[in-house]
Amino acid sequence: MMVSTLLVILMTIPGLALFYGGLVRSKNMLSILMQVFMIFALIIVLWAIYGYSLAFTEGNAFFGNLHDRTFLNGIWDPAKGAFAYAATFSKGVVIPEFIFVAFQGTFAAITCGLIIGAFAERAKFTAVLAFVVIWFTFAYLPIAHMVWFWTGPDAIKDAATLATETAKGGFLFQKGALDTAGGTVVHINAAVAGLVGAFMMGKRVGYGRESMAPHSVTMTMIGASLLWVGWFGFNAGSALEAGDIAALAFVNTLLATAAATVSWVFAEWLFKGKPSMLGGASGAVAGLVAITPACGFVGPMGALIMGLLAGVICLWGVNGLKRLLGADDSLDVFGVHGVGGILGAILTGVFAAPSLGGQGIFDYVANKASADYSIGSQVIIQATGVGTTIVWSGIVALIAYKLVDVVIGLRVPEEEEREGLDITTHGESAYHA
Repeated sequence: MMVSTLLVILMTIPGLALFYGGLVRSKNMLSILMQVFMIFALIIVLWAIYGYSLAFTEGNAFFGNLHDRTFLNGIWDPAKGAFAYAATFSKGVVIPEFIFVAFQGTFAAITCGLIIGAFAERAKFTAVLAFVVIWFTFAYLPIAHMVWFWTGPDAIKDAATLATETAKGGFLFQKGALDTAGGTVVHINAAVAGLVGAFMMGKRVGYGRESMAPHSVTMTMIGASLLWVGWFGFNAGSALEAGDIAALAFVNTLLATAAATVSWVFAEWLFKGKPSMLGGASGAVAGLVAITPACGFVGPMGALIMGLLAGVICLWGVNGLKRLLGADDSLDVFGVHGVGGILGAILTGVFAAPSLGGQGIFDYVANKASADYSIGSQVIIQATGVGTTIVWSGIVALIAYKLVDVVIGLRVPEEEEREGLDITTHGESAYHA
């Protein structure tokens, strides 16, 4: 779990920072690096103060409580001289709660970092930080609680205790939504917030008239590669123990990402005449996003098919859908994370079926995989998770941007935007001639 947590940190800093940084113009490189770096640090601090307690303690179906783990109290008990442990998905297997805190904290941090790509190159630094604090508190924490919170399997002995323990879980967990590592919690959640932000901020000065090509596809390739490497911690680590499901998530992450890279590049080659490095990097991220919710539930061939579909469908997401929406989503956050996240969440319901090589659903009363699995009903549950996330994140984001706009203002002045945020906001340059 420590290695997995380190890998998720690697995904964010430097992975996501370099991936996004390479995609913007050189005059905004440092602003992106700084936003990702500061968001990571800020969210980790808030996570320890109140975030973890609101997401991962018993409360209601939408929020945990503020007394059990605020300031991470209660994990070390000086009176007993003992540390607390967190449940895993196996009866009788626990991990130190501190590493679970750290692991989940990195998820919260990268989710908030993902959003900024949608309005890169034009947002005020203060506005970004203020928005992230509000959105993290009222969108990330409740959705993480809804999807992932449960009390663990240890108290489940029969149908009655199963019902009692399930009733303590989050809203979407109770419904039976499957999401290994955050198709809803991370990707759809962040993508919707980003898309709302792109609409609220308006288009970049000169958008559609001036070249806004990535200044360093080299940096983007390095960032995408770090994301791919780090994602094994993200997905396999979500199994919470080094066992069969972690190994399954690992191989699925490898296969889906490779398949999506291949399908994106070949589709782009076919339609645009040239295979691009940018396409390869984008395809890899699309595959990573799509397999995230499914990695612990689907079989390897299911993962391969999901990857092949994700590459082509997300390519449409950043081209066709982007034109239809008409927002300046600078770094295609919605086209990749939104479209890929929705596709992955829905297809999890299909390919998790044992008849298609998936794991099905585990029955903690019988202590084995359940014999009952209906693709139709599971897909409806998955769609409920997707819809809930879109609506919740969208409404919170809209209110948060509006508040920040009134108090601080969302955008930098036009002359600052033209000069570049590196100099005007941070007083530094990424490169010196």
